[in-house]
Amino acid sequence: MIYGIGNDIIEIARIKKAIEKNQAFRDKVFSQNEINLCEGKANKYQSYAARFAAKEAFMKAWGTGWGEGISWNEIEILSCKNGRPYLNLLAKTKDVITKENNFILHVSLSHLKDYAIAQVVIEK
Repeated sequence: MIYGIGNDIIEIARIKKAIEKNQAFRDKVFSQNEINLCEGKANKYQSYAARFAAKEAFMKAWGTGWGEGISWNEIEILSCKNGRPYLNLLAKTKDVITKENNFILHVSLSHLKDYAIAQVVIEK
C-alpha cells in the first residue's frame, strides 16, 4: 500500500551557491557519506542538488516537512554498486519513521545541466 508520494525540483545553481557561500549549509543538510559521494563526482553540484531534492521529496511523502524529529542530514541518499539510489535513514529520523511501522522507501533521481529532480514513494 502506498503511504505517501513526494517530488521536488531544484535549480542546481541554487545549491552550488548555498554550499560555496556557507560550508555549514552543506554539513547541516548532507551526511558525511553523502558529502564523500558527491565530492567524488565530476559535477558534484548536480549530485548535491539531486539529493537535496530527494530529501524534500521524502519530507513531502512523509507529510510532516522538517518538523516531527526529521533532520536533513539524517536522510541519506546513497547509491548501490550499480548506481541505483536508495534512502537510508539515520539516528532520530530513523526512530521517528520506524516507530510507526516498517516502510519500504523508493527514490528516483535525475538531473540536467540546470535542474535536479527527485521522487520518493513510501510503501507500507
